[in-house]
Amino acid sequence: MVVAFNVTGGERGEWAVLQVSGELDLVTSPVLRQRVHGEVAEGRHSLVLDLTEVLFCDSSGVGVLIASRRLIRSCQGRLRLILPARGAADGSHVNRVLAALGVRRLFDVHPDLDSATGDEPRPLSA
Repeated sequence: MVVAFNVTGGERGEWAVLQVSGELDLVTSPVLRQRVHGEVAEGRHSLVLDLTEVLFCDSSGVGVLIASRRLIRSCQGRLRLILPARGAADGSHVNRVLAALGVRRLFDVHPDLDSATGDEPRPLSA
């Protein structure tokens, strides 16, 4: 079974939103990295990555998320992830991977787009 990888962009208020779907791995992670760099180059330093529909994430994908965090922080920007407790097919794979690696606490994690783009930061507890 081939799973298509896709990154679509949009805006919600002051936030740039990238919706990611498919498998985030060695082959596809450069696409996400380029999209994040493109948003920053356009002057958008408040970024939401919606990872609800990511079915698989390997170390390359985690590396892109950490690098994105570093890039946004270097611009005094804000990065928020959407990682619902139950997402994609049977639960958020990215959520489980980040937790297993002990890096989930590095991210401002939200359960949905409304929470992630709201004025009040309401991250999920790690």
